[in-house]
Amino acid sequence: MKARLPQGYGAGQNMNAMIKQAQKMQEKMEQAQEEIKQKEFSTTVGGGVVEIVMTGDKVLKAVNLKPEVVDPEAIEDLQDLIISGVNEVLRTIEAENEARMNEISGGLNIPGLF
Repeated sequence: MKARLPQGYGAGQNMNAMIKQAQKMQEKMEQAQEEIKQKEFSTTVGGGVVEIVMTGDKVLKAVNLKPEVVDPEAIEDLQDLIISGVNEVLRTIEAENEARMNEISGGLNIPGLF
């Protein structure tokens, strides 16, 4: 015996509304990701002697060094500061991307949307 839904229940309409809502959410996510890609992120390390600037799509734009950090005897320290700065700005980009996606999706983790 098959169960029947009452006439006018509208199960198909609910599904269509959910699909439209998911499409809108995906459009908002794509727009937010594009905005993040266009944005520049920067961070400083080593007490401000090294500044790293990257775009939201993770392209390194600039490494700015204060003159006092350039010491031929401390090349390894400088290299460590640059690595630290790049990693820090990447974490900043990822954090903003995650925050924007959670804001749009309400914290739902829907596979394939982002």
